[in-house]
Amino acid sequence: MKIAYLFLAHDNPGLIRRVVRHLSVPECGFFLHVDAKADVRQFLPLLDEGVQFTDYRLPVYWGEFSQVEAMLVLIRQALAANPACDYLVLLSGSHYPLRSGAYIRDYLATYRGMEFMTLVRMPNEPAGKPLSRLTTLRFPSRRPVLRQVFRVLGKLHLATRDYRRHFGDLLPYAGSTWWALSRSACQHLVAFHETRPQLARFYVNSFASDESYFHTILGNSPFMARTRRNLVYEDWTGQNGHPQMLGEKHLA
Repeated sequence: MKIAYLFLAHDNPGLIRRVVRHLSVPECGFFLHVDAKADVRQFLPLLDEGVQFTDYRLPVYWGEFSQVEAMLVLIRQALAANPACDYLVLLSGSHYPLRSGAYIRDYLATYRGMEFMTLVRMPNEPAGKPLSRLTTLRFPSRRPVLRQVFRVLGKLHLATRDYRRHFGDLLPYAGSTWWALSRSACQHLVAFHETRPQLARFYVNSFASDESYFHTILGNSPFMARTRRNLVYEDWTGQNGHPQMLGEKHLA
C-alpha cells in the first residue's frame, strides 16, 4: 500500500516537518505545493525529509478556484511519481495526524477501494452547503474591480445565475475540502477536469469551490457508491466560519 500525502501550504514549515516524520513509513511519499505568495525559502529544509515540491506554484486565495488548481497540480505530480501510489491524501499545513503512518497505511489497506470524502447533495443547510454558493456569481481576486462590484450586488441578491444551465445532467454535491482518495478516483478527477472544462469555468466564479468541485465530479460517478466520510476530525461549532482550534476539551 503506497500512500502519497499532498500538502497545500503557505506557512507552518516546522509543523509540516513534524507531520512528515510522524507519517513516514517506507510505503509513502510527500508532495508539497507552497503558495506562490509565500516565501518558499522557509520550506526548503523539508527537502531533507524527502518532500517533493511541485514543479510550479500558484498564488492561492481562500475560497477561490485557485485552491482547486493547486490541488490538481499536486494530484498530477503524485500520479506521475514512481513507484505508483495507491491512495492520495490531501492535507493542509495545519493538520496533524492522530495515528501513526503505519496505522494509516494498514487502515487504508483494510478498506482498499473505499473513497474517504465527506459529501452531501446540495442544498443542505444543516451541513452549511446552501445553494447560494452556486447561484451567486463571484469573481476571483485576479479581477478585483468585478470582484468588489459583484460582492455588493450579491448582498443585494442581484448577482444570481442558474447553475443548471452549466451542470447539465450533473447533480451538485459539496463537503469538506480534505480527503483520502484511491488512485483511480484521482485519475477520474483529472480526466473529467480535462474533458469537461465547462464545469471548471463555472466554479471559477463560485465561492468555496474547493468544497464542491471534486465532490460534484465524484458524486456523479460510480465512485459515489463506495464513498464514506473523510478521516479528518474537525470542530465547526464556532461562529466565525473557521474550525475551532483543538485542545484538551476535544480529547474525549
